[in-house]
Amino acid sequence: MFTKINAESKIVIIDDVATNLRLLDSCLRAVGLSNVTTFSDSAEGLDWLLSNHWDLLLLDLDMPAPDGFEILERLNTRNRTESPVIIVTALSDQQNRRKGLEKGANDFISKPIDLPEVLLRVRNCLELAQAAKLLRDVNGELERKVELRTVQLASSYKAISSSLSRAASYRDDDTGNHIIRIGESAALLAKAIGMPAQWCDTMRMAAPMHDIGKIGIEDAILQKPGALTPQEREIMQKHACIGYEILHDPDGSPLTDLAAEIALAHHERWDGSGYPKGLRGNEIPLSARIVAICDVYDAIRMPRAYKEAWDIERARRYIIEQAGTHFDPFLVDVFCNLFDEIDRLSVPNAKTG
Repeated sequence: MFTKINAESKIVIIDDVATNLRLLDSCLRAVGLSNVTTFSDSAEGLDWLLSNHWDLLLLDLDMPAPDGFEILERLNTRNRTESPVIIVTALSDQQNRRKGLEKGANDFISKPIDLPEVLLRVRNCLELAQAAKLLRDVNGELERKVELRTVQLASSYKAISSSLSRAASYRDDDTGNHIIRIGESAALLAKAIGMPAQWCDTMRMAAPMHDIGKIGIEDAILQKPGALTPQEREIMQKHACIGYEILHDPDGSPLTDLAAEIALAHHERWDGSGYPKGLRGNEIPLSARIVAICDVYDAIRMPRAYKEAWDIERARRYIIEQAGTHFDPFLVDVFCNLFDEIDRLSVPNAKTG
């Protein structure tokens, strides 16, 4: 009868009548359930239950305080499936039985007890508890596997982001530190405006890919030391659409979706004078508005072949002046509070003013 039940299941019996304890104890041990603890003192039994692990409780209702109802109330926070309670009572009226079930009992047995019935009800409760624990363990293992897989995917996304970003920087005169700073500063600004942590983490990985489209721009234009002609500038501006085409995929991930959005729109301007679509104000995706500020500030703070690095005072003043023209004015206000933290990201060779 109990071949599928763990013989080590911890069974507790609380009954103030010693003969009932001996009868139930002997009955359970006779079928191989030897891990049985009995209490004739209900208070002592309750203390033990609250301090130890157990798998099944056979509980009398009519006892000196605490009675069975009080014990059920004290056990109301337990997992009822994994730690079932069978009330064993001579109280035969439906009201008391219903009350016991309402207070958390799983089943009941009437006194005088019928031993075959006791064994059947014990078996059913133990099988259910055992199945519940197995399911919990399986779910726990699945959760651990999902968490591990999530970490692995995040690591893969980060590696892809870094590789693509470096590929773009090798075609330009940017350094690897520049793209890292864009990711960090974009995440800082996103966090400062209250965006969810997961979105901020995705921004950290997506923002460095904002110029991936420069892979498609010829070196003569991309690496030209002087100012671009109108025709060359038109070709250069195509990098936004190229970047979007590289990153956008109908079956893509949240990372590549966000990166594609940023690549396409990070040269849009708040007043509508940007490219490639001439979006205005909140028509521009938030992610692109964030990266626009971070990218420009970092770019003017770092030296290029055709310019020197701007000092802190001049760079900060420019960002403030461009609020409402180039940049989202709300984001500029928040960005101003982050100047010191962003400057600590270490712009190489930048003048401090």
